[in-house]
Amino acid sequence: MKADDMKRKMNGLAVGWILGLAASVQAADLPNVIVIYTDDQGYGDVGALNPEAKFQTPNMDRLANEGIAFTRGHSPDSVCTPSRYGLLTGRYPWRTTRKRSVMGAEGECLIADGRMTLANLFKERGYHTAMVGKWHLGMDFPGTPDDRDWSQPVQDMPLDKGFDYFYGIPASLNYGILAWFEGRYAKVPPTVYSNKKKNPRHMDYRIMPPYETSPGKSKDPTRTVKTNFEIAPDFIDNQCLTRFTDKAIEWMGGKAADAKGGKPFFLYLPYTSPHYPVCPLPEFHGKGQAGAYGEFVIETDHHVGRILAFLETAGLDENTLIVFTSDNGPEKSWKGRLEEFGHDSRGALKEGKRSVYEGGHRVPFLVRWPAGIAAPGRRWNKAVGQVDLMATFAELIGAELPATAGEDSQSFATVLLDPGADYDRLPLITHGNGGEYRYAITEGDWKLVLSNGKKDVELYDLSTDRAEAKNIAAAHPETVQLLTQKINGIIARGRTTPGAAQPNDTDYWEDLHWMTPAQFNPTGK
Repeated sequence: MKADDMKRKMNGLAVGWILGLAASVQAADLPNVIVIYTDDQGYGDVGALNPEAKFQTPNMDRLANEGIAFTRGHSPDSVCTPSRYGLLTGRYPWRTTRKRSVMGAEGECLIADGRMTLANLFKERGYHTAMVGKWHLGMDFPGTPDDRDWSQPVQDMPLDKGFDYFYGIPASLNYGILAWFEGRYAKVPPTVYSNKKKNPRHMDYRIMPPYETSPGKSKDPTRTVKTNFEIAPDFIDNQCLTRFTDKAIEWMGGKAADAKGGKPFFLYLPYTSPHYPVCPLPEFHGKGQAGAYGEFVIETDHHVGRILAFLETAGLDENTLIVFTSDNGPEKSWKGRLEEFGHDSRGALKEGKRSVYEGGHRVPFLVRWPAGIAAPGRRWNKAVGQVDLMATFAELIGAELPATAGEDSQSFATVLLDPGADYDRLPLITHGNGGEYRYAITEGDWKLVLSNGKKDVELYDLSTDRAEAKNIAAAHPETVQLLTQKINGIIARGRTTPGAAQPNDTDYWEDLHWMTPAQFNPTGK
């Protein structure tokens, strides 16, 4: 038998074995699923990924040590709103009308009506679904800032995107309309006003009382921004992590009996840390060796531990799949921490939040599932993306994605189920979303950063140049050409995965400097 024929036969046997194993997983009780999404947490902010870290993260480390650490896991973008869109839809966020930056608290939800989300996927398979934490994808609040009626419900929000339950805040804390929303209402409406105040323990700001009774510009000299936003009188920034974890545990506790009886749950738990404001509770002050930021990550880790402890106490630990990851790389304060404390939030990657380079979007990506993961404690050193969660979960729970869902999502379920999986991700597109607005495509170890009209194309071999220090585009013109053709095809077809081409939400846009309108729309339709 020829070598190629033998390889095909062995691959066929492996595929059959995996399909059989997946079927046995589906035949058993479906797993509960929790996605914990931190905010601006760098690759180097997890001890299991960074032995040189200046603080300990025992609960995050436990997820890695008892599951799989994906060392090349990527967020869909390098800033908040688009990454959350990609995570929840399995579709690249730049396919939407939002090509740059993030949303405010108020606005039309970026997830269009009818677009399948992770919550819809699980709900259709009979799951309870909940979101607890920070949304930042747009909400429709009653009235206008000058004329609110908080007795009316909030619309175009998580309850309209597949979630049965919602508790949380609309966006990052600096965007306002801050209150503890549960369902479509705030228990205490945002009827007072505030803005950023100086943070005595970090270089950023705080959102905390005293608050003002009228809108407009503040006269308080401690405010770093003068225009006030809406806030509830009982809101304070450093309560977010505790409240979110409390509510998540309360909700899961109410669904524990169902989960044991065959109706599992899906929980999306997007924390606000370690995004600004860096505001660890006093009991975490003095912990670690990286200042207030390290304390804030330690507090975050503490709450991850609370989730794990609940699952054990409730008897749900074995068959609960947890994904822990972050929406983008670390905020620019990483430079100060590296200089002052010797702590590298980037994990020695290049740059941080907003960047097209690895530090902008290669993030902690840990998966733990005691009942499902074979040979836990492994590391997977090939690329995967958060957009891949849609297809991965669909395969694990026996759901089939329609052509109009998860267009950029490729299942990595075999990596979880088979220690010897021969899995390669289709070309993965990443995006720098700040100032330069550059796109990159990664296939295998090759990463091509496209021109933005000001900077030339760049090519890196990530197997030997993890820090992207040496541009080798001139030495490999054929690779540059091939990867350029591939990213053009992925953009033009409206999808990465096989299947019918799907439309992008807009026509050609200005940031596609290397690509012509004719290449974007090759059929001319």
